[in-house]
Amino acid sequence: MPKLTVDELKEIREKARLRTMLREGGPYRVKVTVHMGTCGIAAGAREIMDVFLKEIESRKIGDVLLTTSGCAGMCSHEPMATVEFAGKTPIKYIDLTPAKARELFQKHIVDGMPVLEYALGAGSERTM
Repeated sequence: MPKLTVDELKEIREKARLRTMLREGGPYRVKVTVHMGTCGIAAGAREIMDVFLKEIESRKIGDVLLTTSGCAGMCSHEPMATVEFAGKTPIKYIDLTPAKARELFQKHIVDGMPVLEYALGAGSERTM
């Protein structure tokens, strides 16, 4: 196995720091909850979670809290995710695909504009 360079070690450290900050609920401006009950996982919620993780890591965004929850009670609309900005009404997105999740990430999480065509509704689950 080849030795790691200092730059490679710094990159590994930064990735670990971002993941730790997200898990610990450090300072963040938006919370993204991927609903991962059994029905969500069967419908593809892990792929949606992977998309969000890759977007956060590739963009080196440290102020997004990515978390999971159990079943949201609407199995026919899985996979689902809720996006919640501090002080704003949460938006629940349904019937997500990896392509929709990438678009959602850019438009809502980065640009701050909800993607209404993918939204079930606004409200509930407010924690911020």
